[in-house]
Amino acid sequence: MIQESDIRIGNYVSYFDYNMEETAFVVEGILQGFVYNSGLPLSKLRCEKVNPVILDIYLLSRFGFIKGDPDYGEDVNVYSLKYNRLHSVHVRSENDVFQPLTDAAGGLVPYGRPIVHVHQLQNLFHAVTRDDLTLFE
Repeated sequence: MIQESDIRIGNYVSYFDYNMEETAFVVEGILQGFVYNSGLPLSKLRCEKVNPVILDIYLLSRFGFIKGDPDYGEDVNVYSLKYNRLHSVHVRSENDVFQPLTDAAGGLVPYGRPIVHVHQLQNLFHAVTRDDLTLFE
C-alpha cells in the first residue's frame, strides 16, 4: 500500500490483479482516494490497492542513469543522470541500497535517507530539478 500523499502524477507504481500478478503503471491522476490510469480496470484504483515499485539497477538505467566509468576516475557504484548542461543527479548503489549523493568540495557526499521505491526517486528528482523523471521505453 502507498499513501496518497506520497505519490504524484507521473509516478511509476503497481497493483496486483485478480491472478495476483503485479502490473506496473504510471499515475495519470489522483483524486479523493483513487489513482487514475486509462489502462487500469475501470480506469481507477483505490489508493489502498496501489503499491510502490522497488527500485533496482534495471529501473535506474531505464530512467537514463549511467554507471560511473573507472577509465575516467568515476566510481562504478555511482549512477548519474545529467539534467542540465552543468548539473547531474547522483545515486550510489551498494548491496541493493540506493543513496542519493550531492556535489561537495571533496567530491560526492551522501545526503538524506536511502531510496527504496521508484516513486521516491521520481519525487526527489522533481524536487531538485522541477522536471519529471520518466521511463525510457
